Amino acid sequence: MKKCTILFPRDGDMLNERDGELLEDGSLSVPVKVISDQEVYINGLKAAFKDGLYQASVSLKSYENTVTVTCGKETETLKVYRLKNYVGKYRLSLDDNIWFLEDLAKNSRIYRSLFENPYLNLMKRIHDRYGTKIHINIYYQTEGSFNLTMMPDKYKSEWMENADWLRLSFHALADKPDKPYIRAGYDEVKRDCEKVLEQIRRFAGEPLIGPVTTLHWGEATPEGCRALRDCGYKCLVADFNVDNELAERVPVSYYLSLEQRRNIFRRFIWKDNANDIIFFRSAIIIDTHPLDKIEPFLDNIGNHPNRSAYIDLLIHEQYFYPHYKGYQPEYEEKILTAVRWAVNKGYKPAFLDECIFE
Repeated sequence: MKKCTILFPRDGDMLNERDGELLEDGSLSVPVKVISDQEVYINGLKAAFKDGLYQASVSLKSYENTVTVTCGKETETLKVYRLKNYVGKYRLSLDDNIWFLEDLAKNSRIYRSLFENPYLNLMKRIHDRYGTKIHINIYYQTEGSFNLTMMPDKYKSEWMENADWLRLSFHALADKPDKPYIRAGYDEVKRDCEKVLEQIRRFAGEPLIGPVTTLHWGEATPEGCRALRDCGYKCLVADFNVDNELAERVPVSYYLSLEQRRNIFRRFIWKDNANDIIFFRSAIIIDTHPLDKIEPFLDNIGNHPNRSAYIDLLIHEQYFYPHYKGYQPEYEEKILTAVRWAVNKGYKPAFLDECIFE
C-alpha cells in the first residue's frame, strides 16, 4: 500500500448531500478519509486521526472543487464535483429504438400526430399521467430498408413542442452487430454519431438533442468515447457490471478499468477527468425482470443512498411489439410499475443533464 491512500472521495467523484452535510452558507461539507503512515494535511489543514484513518471535512462551494492531500513529501490533488439538483430525480430511458420511427414514416400520410404511433402514444400517456421525462436512444437504420433519411419532417413542430419531456440521441448505426464499437476508432464512431444527429436535427430539431446518450452495448474504446464527447455527448450511460455473474460476459462498461467500474457500481456516477466524460449507471433494465420482481429490485436499490440518488429506469423498444420473438405482453404495466415506484417514493422527473452539469 502507498504511504498515502485516499479512500474518499476519489478524483472525479460527483458528490451530493447524501455524501455530507449542507451548511448554512449553502456549501456542502464532506469528509475526506486517508490511510497514511505519516501526518496528513488536507487543503493545508492538519487532519485528525480517528478510527485508524486521517480525516478532515472540506467545504464544496462550487460545481468544480479541488481537494489537496499531503502526506509528508507526497501530495495528491483531486478534482471533485458538487451536484445541487441531483437527489430525488428520475427519468425513463428507452434503448434500441428505430421501429417506431419506421412506423411514423410509413404512416406519414395517415397520422396527423406523432402520438398516433402506438409506442409514442404509450409514452405520451405516461408523461401526461406522471410528468415523466423520456429519453429515446435511436439507431440510424433497421436491418431492412428503412433509415432515418426516410423519416419525414412533417412532425418537426410537434417534436419541438414536446421537447420539454422528450429527447432523442444517438445509440448506434444499427442493432447488429452486437457490441459494434468495442474496437472502433474515433472516426468510425464520430461518423455514425453525426449521421444520426444530422437526421434528428432535420426531422425533430435541435431542442430534442442533449449532452447524454447510451451507446449500444455500452462498450467502446477511449477514442470512440472521445468521438462521442466531441459530438456533444459528455455523459455516457451503461450498466457497468462488475463482480457479478454478468461482468465477464457483458461488462457494458465502455473502456473503464476494474476499479473505475467498481466505483461507479457503488455510486452510479463518476467523471473521468482525463477525458472530460461523465459515466452514469442505470438503476434497472425493466425488461430483464418479471413484473412482480420490479418493485422488490427497486426497493433494494432504494436502500443504497448513493445508488438511489437519481434513478434511471431503462427499457428496450423491441419488447413492445407482438411480432418480436421476445415480445412482453406486460410491457406497459412493467413501465408503469417502475414509474409509479419512483413517483410514490417522491422522485421528480428530470433529464439527467439537468442534474449533473453546472
